[in-house]
Amino acid sequence: MAKKQKTEKVEVPVVETQVVETPKPKKVENKKPEWEIKDRMYYLKGNKKPISYSMKSSGIYYFDKEKGYERELKYCQNQTTSFVDEMKGDQRLSHIIFRDGSLFVAKEKTVLQKLLSLYHPHKDKLFYEYNPIEEAAGDIEILELEADAIVVAREMDIDLAEAIMRVEKGSEVSNMSSKELKRDLLVFARNNPSLFLELATDDNVQLRNFGIKATELGIIKLSNDQRNFLWGSNNRPVMTVPFDEHPYTALAHWFKTDEGMEIYSNIEKRLN
Repeated sequence: MAKKQKTEKVEVPVVETQVVETPKPKKVENKKPEWEIKDRMYYLKGNKKPISYSMKSSGIYYFDKEKGYERELKYCQNQTTSFVDEMKGDQRLSHIIFRDGSLFVAKEKTVLQKLLSLYHPHKDKLFYEYNPIEEAAGDIEILELEADAIVVAREMDIDLAEAIMRVEKGSEVSNMSSKELKRDLLVFARNNPSLFLELATDDNVQLRNFGIKATELGIIKLSNDQRNFLWGSNNRPVMTVPFDEHPYTALAHWFKTDEGMEIYSNIEKRLN
């Protein structure tokens, strides 16, 4: 008989796995912007330039969101804060006076600067701090708007140009040459770019001009009471102006209706 062979046990090494804990993200605290030490200029709003104007320097309050209540403010040159609850010793009240509509505050007077720039309740209501960066951004926006308006004006066809300038100059447009019209259009676009661009995209402007031209040429006419448009040749009614509406504005809206479109086509053939 064959002998049974002994089987040896093989030990399998156990590999221990380490659990790695992922670090929790740290909370990022919002840091308050640091106060920039510099000279500052303040101006009265509305281009007001009185010889002298005294801004309130006491009896004013600032709502502190962190503390949750209003805090009294007072400007005292002998104090290092404008908050009354933080003042120590005597409080010698000082005046805040604008001369010829402006006030220059040197960088050394940080208490007054912070009072005017951060806490004063009349900031951006009675006065504002001059900010050259914001002013430059505003200038760029205006210049870009002017540039856009001038480009549109240069490429505009004469009919639309006439319609827009009729809004600005009225019946005077009928006696202007094309070059005069183009010149005045470019000037209008430069001086009032926002209104110009608004009119350039308003189809009612062209329809109003169409109605006015038809009236000037006698194709249609407006009754003396400005309540009805009539055919110029036979006084037959074209349309009735709704109550309390401008006649040519009402006519422009009416041209968009089914009946109005037929009359528009009829008038257009006569104009051409």
